[in-house]
Amino acid sequence: MSGDEEWFDDEAGPVVRPYAVTGGRTRPSNRTLDLVALVSTSPQGRAIATTLEPEQRAIALLCQRLQSVVEISARLNLPVGVARVLVGDMLDAGLVSVHRPERTSDRPSVAIIEKVLSGLQAL
Repeated sequence: MSGDEEWFDDEAGPVVRPYAVTGGRTRPSNRTLDLVALVSTSPQGRAIATTLEPEQRAIALLCQRLQSVVEISARLNLPVGVARVLVGDMLDAGLVSVHRPERTSDRPSVAIIEKVLSGLQAL
């Protein structure tokens, strides 16, 4: 088997281990990103989106409209931990903005989050 063949699965397509995408990190640097935190691409992120790595480029394009971290994960078929690390890196670089609810009462209920997750899984 050649080196290229072991990174491809006929049913799943290209296989890239999550730690390869995040450099082995499982948590965003110095940040706690809630799964419901809303992410938007900054003007700087829009300006250089085409030069970013594929996963970050996909996030930059997707987040031209507000998306939660969990939506990014689901829509891009990335593990939530990977999405959080990538969004954290992009936040550190000024490529995205993260909007968090100010008060606990501003957060969506668990029932709404479960409905969103269910809907995203149905995509």
